[in-house]
Amino acid sequence: MERRVVIVVFDGFQLLDLAGPADVFGTATLLAAEYGYRIEVTAVRAGQVAAQNGITTVVETPLDQVEGPIDTLLVVGGLSAQGHRRDRGLVEGVARLAPASRRVASVCSGAFLLAEAGLLDGRRATTHWLTASELDAEYPEVEVDADPIYIKDGDVWTSAGVTAGVDLALALVAEDHGHALARDIACGLVVYLHRPGGQSQFSTAMRAVVPRLEPLRELQAFIDANPAGDLSVPALARRAGMSERHFSRVFTEQTGLSPGRYVERSRADIARRLLEVTAHPLDRVARESGLGAPETLYRVFRRHWRISPGDYRRRFQSKENRSCTSPSPSTPASPPSTPSGRTR
Repeated sequence: MERRVVIVVFDGFQLLDLAGPADVFGTATLLAAEYGYRIEVTAVRAGQVAAQNGITTVVETPLDQVEGPIDTLLVVGGLSAQGHRRDRGLVEGVARLAPASRRVASVCSGAFLLAEAGLLDGRRATTHWLTASELDAEYPEVEVDADPIYIKDGDVWTSAGVTAGVDLALALVAEDHGHALARDIACGLVVYLHRPGGQSQFSTAMRAVVPRLEPLRELQAFIDANPAGDLSVPALARRAGMSERHFSRVFTEQTGLSPGRYVERSRADIARRLLEVTAHPLDRVARESGLGAPETLYRVFRRHWRISPGDYRRRFQSKENRSCTSPSPSTPASPPSTPSGRTR
């Protein structure tokens, strides 16, 4: 049985918000011979719709001519999404199709269009962390949470920015067909192994901040490479050649995290990866990641990803231990559905 996915775009949309989820659904169709997804792309008007990077998508069916039933209605985001709230054809078209859809979802700032259509009233929702405060201020009836990668509230899903659309689509496939297929899709696309929705998008972004000072950049690399070492503030300050007070202040200013928070997140990332790619017992994962004891590992996982280490391993362990598979040309499978919007 094919599940119909209708993806709504607009001038200036984020191309990856469309391409990422579409490739997840398309790969699901390749891997699963007995079921799949049929992707349709629509906009207010038929014809060429330019993404913000200049690449155009050709829409064959305008939004006012799309009819239900729809399995998944997905609204993309982009830098121009907030401005498109004044496009009544777009907002009213989304509002019209929502009741004919089994579930409604948005990627990134597409949440603004769902909110404008009244589809997030009384619901918990997320968006790109840079625009979450604006969503919260302009739609007080929406419970905005800027932290998670994605949120499911009833039959409405919202996700964080850009690449989080892939995580959202993997979660939708997992809901439809189980986590094993979602893992296989992640392996086939060579993407991050399906981050749980509770993972913090803000901490993920902040971990990428690179300090201006070379000694602090070297120290970041040292922390990430030596999780089980002495990473106390006194030890790190000595390594950086600074007083403890000056080191803590400068490190926090240049990374957005205190040294202690950075060390914990680094160790948590290493523990997560060990759970994905090894069969080590939890006490060994705790030791090798520098967290020390399984009890600490459990607390850290609940704090950062809102899931226990054991549940994380069962859901997201890579197929190095369970034979990571990708689509094989020799394996018979239903051909992927051809989207009604053609990308040029």
